[in-house]
Amino acid sequence: MSIILNLLWLFLGGFATATSWFFVGLVMLISIVGIPWAKACFNIAILNLWPFGSKIEKSKSSPMMGAFSTLGNILWFVLAGWWLALGHLLLGILFCITIIGIPFGLQHFKLASLSVRPVGRSINLDL
Repeated sequence: MSIILNLLWLFLGGFATATSWFFVGLVMLISIVGIPWAKACFNIAILNLWPFGSKIEKSKSSPMMGAFSTLGNILWFVLAGWWLALGHLLLGILFCITIIGIPFGLQHFKLASLSVRPVGRSINLDL
């Protein structure tokens, strides 16, 4: 069932959003400072390609990296995360208006959660 939902997701905008996240990640790689956010953008892009059955997990890291992740997430939230999460929340609400769109709306809520704090997270795809 998740394969069918993922294919529908790709045709209903998932491929376009994944492409945009990959592009933003490439732009972030231009500067050395943007590399952690580029990795986060690539994680979100992967999740945009195959959201059904995928899980977001906290990455295992040292305490120093945990502090860096927290600082990176604060900067991300202030500069970009809040409006990206707001966009996914609005899309999620719009999809949840219809019964057929509820699974897609729930995936947008998952993307909104990841858009708020992407640094230090990893994606586990269930293929």
